[in-house]
Amino acid sequence: MSKQRRTIAALSLILLGAPANARAQLKYVVVVTRHGVRSPTWTADRLQQYAPQPWPDWKVPPGFLTLHGRALMKIFGVYYRAYLANAGLVSANGCADAARTYFWADTDQRTIETGNALAEGLLPGCNVPVHSLPEGTKDPLFDGLAIKLAHPDRNLAAAAILGRIGAQPNALLETYRPAFEQLQQILIGCIPGATCGTGTKLPAQPLLGPPIRVAPGQADSLADVTGPLSTASTLAENLTLEYTDGMSGSELGWGRLNESTLRQVMALHTAYADLARRTNYSARVRGSNLASHVLDSLRQAVIGKPVPGGLGKPGDTVLFLVGHDANLSNFSGMLNLSWLLPGYQRDDTPPGGALVFELWRAAGGAYTVRTYYTAQSLEQMRQAIPLNLSSPPERAPVFLPGCGSAAEGFDCEWPAFERTMAGAIDPASVTK
Repeated sequence: MSKQRRTIAALSLILLGAPANARAQLKYVVVVTRHGVRSPTWTADRLQQYAPQPWPDWKVPPGFLTLHGRALMKIFGVYYRAYLANAGLVSANGCADAARTYFWADTDQRTIETGNALAEGLLPGCNVPVHSLPEGTKDPLFDGLAIKLAHPDRNLAAAAILGRIGAQPNALLETYRPAFEQLQQILIGCIPGATCGTGTKLPAQPLLGPPIRVAPGQADSLADVTGPLSTASTLAENLTLEYTDGMSGSELGWGRLNESTLRQVMALHTAYADLARRTNYSARVRGSNLASHVLDSLRQAVIGKPVPGGLGKPGDTVLFLVGHDANLSNFSGMLNLSWLLPGYQRDDTPPGGALVFELWRAAGGAYTVRTYYTAQSLEQMRQAIPLNLSSPPERAPVFLPGCGSAAEGFDCEWPAFERTMAGAIDPASVTK
C-alpha cells in the first residue's frame, strides 16, 4: 500500500470511529434519506422523444418505487438496525424500540413506501407507522415553497445561479461535452454529426437542440435551468435507475450501458443538481424548513423536553425523514456540505442515500454531533447485496463549516453545531 493510501486509510479510521471520548454514548440519530429506486417520472411518450428505441417497461406507474427498490430499502433498514444496535442505541431484535422510532415521509408513493420498507427492515413485525400528510398534498417540510409565508425573489434565484457560471450558460456544453457525447452514444448508438451514418434513425428531439437558459421560475419553481443540461440530467438519472434496479440486456441502456459509461453520464445529473438545487439562495428557501425541524428535533433530544418544530417526542432514539434527492442537495447547498463516495460523483444523491446526524453525549454530559453521508454502492443496489457490519454501505464523513476538525473526526460540539445550523436557516422560510 502506498504512503498516500495508508494516510487515507488512517484518516478514515479516525473519521468513522467512535468519538475521542471512549465513554461517549450515542443518544439520538436523525436520518434524512432519499427514497429508493423508482421508475422514471416522465411518461414513456416524453422519454421516447430522445431515443429511437423503446425504453424499458418498469411495470409500475411513473415515479413509483419499484419492487427491487423496495427490497433495497428493506435491506438498508436491516443494516440500520445492526449498526444502531452495535452502537448501543437500540436492541438487536424485538419491538421494544418501535415506540422510540419516528418516521415522517413526503406524500408520494415512493417516499411512503420507502418509509414502510425501511421500517420493515429496521423493526420487522413491529407495525411502525409512517406518518405523512394526505397523498397528493404538498408537504412544506420537504419543499419550503409550499409554506407561502414569504415571497422569495425569483430574479435573485436566477441571478445566483448565473453568478456561479457566468453570463453564458452554454459554456457548460463544452465543459461537459464528453459526458453529453457518451449519453448520446447510449441513447442513439452514435454521436449525431460525428459517428452517425446516413441511415441512422435519429430521435425526434435532439439532445443538444435548444440552448441552456437560466430564468426566474414560475409557480412551483424558484429558478429554471432549461435546455440540454436539464434534459440530460433526467435521462442520465433514468439510466442510473435502470442500472440500480438490476436491469440487463437490451433493457439496460439498449445494451450500451455499463458501470463505466454510467459513471461518465452521471456527471450531467450532478452538474444540474449542483446549479438548480445546491445554489445557496434557492437551497435556503427550499431547504430551511426541513433543516429547522432537524435542528429542533436534535434540540428536543438534548434537553429532553418538547420543542416546537421537533418531530416525534422527547425520549425517541431514531428519526427518519423520507424525501427526495432535492432535499439532500438543498441541505448541502445551504450548509456548504460536501461528500464523495466511491463510484459516485461528488455530492451525488443516489436512491436510498441519506444524510445522517448522530447526537453523542460524553461522560461529562457534553453533546457533540457527527454528520455523514451514506448510500449503497451501485453494485450493492444492482445485485441487492445484503448489508451488515462486515459488508456495510458506503459512508463518507461530512464536515460542517464552522465546527469540527479532522483530528476530532469532524465531530461538532453541540453549541457550535446549533449556532452553525441556525445561522444557515432562513427564518422567513420556516413554519413550526
